[in-house]
Amino acid sequence: MIRYAIVGCGSMGREHIENLHALWGASGNGRIVAVADTDAGSRAQAAAMLEPGTPVLADHRELLDRGGFDAVVIATPNHTHAAVLADVLTTDAHVLVEKPLVTRVEDGLALLKQAQSRKGIVWVALEYRYMPPVAELIRMTHGGAVGRVHQVAIREHREPFYQKVGHWNRFSANTGGTLVEKCCHYFNLMEHILGEPAVRVFASGGQRVNHLDEVYDGRRSDILDSAYAVIEHASGARAMLDLCMFAEGSIDKEHIVVVGDEGKLESLLPACTLRYGRREDWGRRDGWNDTSGTGRGVDVRRIWDRTIRYQGAHFGASYIEHAKFAQAISAGSPSEITLAEGLRAVAVGVAAHRSIETGMPVALADVLPALT
Repeated sequence: MIRYAIVGCGSMGREHIENLHALWGASGNGRIVAVADTDAGSRAQAAAMLEPGTPVLADHRELLDRGGFDAVVIATPNHTHAAVLADVLTTDAHVLVEKPLVTRVEDGLALLKQAQSRKGIVWVALEYRYMPPVAELIRMTHGGAVGRVHQVAIREHREPFYQKVGHWNRFSANTGGTLVEKCCHYFNLMEHILGEPAVRVFASGGQRVNHLDEVYDGRRSDILDSAYAVIEHASGARAMLDLCMFAEGSIDKEHIVVVGDEGKLESLLPACTLRYGRREDWGRRDGWNDTSGTGRGVDVRRIWDRTIRYQGAHFGASYIEHAKFAQAISAGSPSEITLAEGLRAVAVGVAAHRSIETGMPVALADVLPALT
């Protein structure tokens, strides 16, 4: 049996509770033994989801002192991840820490050093790769379905950021900036799909529509709501991010495109659709003015994983991630998404924000030293 402790019971912390309930059900092979959160309202909402008598604490350090857990899930606000994880790393517990790993690269480097030689695994919750159509896109890409990959494009057109406790996500100092907070998922996906690190970033973006008139405790919201970013990778392959957070009129909010020298793959969410076409299947055109072949030979199908018992807010990705995390704990296997990988995703976001501020491309080596 895996005994879980959860630190942070806001919306994402409660999402983890739902996923763990769905994963373990009444099997008795996993249960939540304690939770902690500094906010009384969040504690009350979490308590209503737990077995009567489960300790619900105000301080994560009291939770750690009590012990009696095998794994800790960290789902506190971004700017607290470094301090909370540093405390958890003093135990032997396995850890699942929410994205972004940190808001500052130097904090991530300190955590990497602290985590060396630990018994418990540390898994960074960059779960987008487990969304069923995305997972299939990755599997096919790595299996050679499109040949050598040259371009990866990710578009997210969605609604504004949701309300969080104390409005913490309205300020870049707390989130790390939108391209860290929201888009570390995508930068991680780009590196994972391409199988190689980013080396340079050029970005343009700003706060154009959302939260312009929001003021909290005398501070005006400064959170970026739209951006473009081009990321160059080690082999010369390129990736692109198109983010707009005032685009509620979108049908498919997330669109991932992978193009190789032999074909193209596309994943669309929430449609859970995968499109796949090969250049050789497109057919010849008689002339440049003949467009009748558009879409010829493209396979379109809906992708879903029937093992998912709880879809939640991430198309079942968090459920799959928890299943894989539990399996790694039980089997003594390493983490699939390591601290180093989580830190690289943050570093690309930091480089993108620096590029926006300076108007110049930013080398990853200037943001993050080489990781061994």
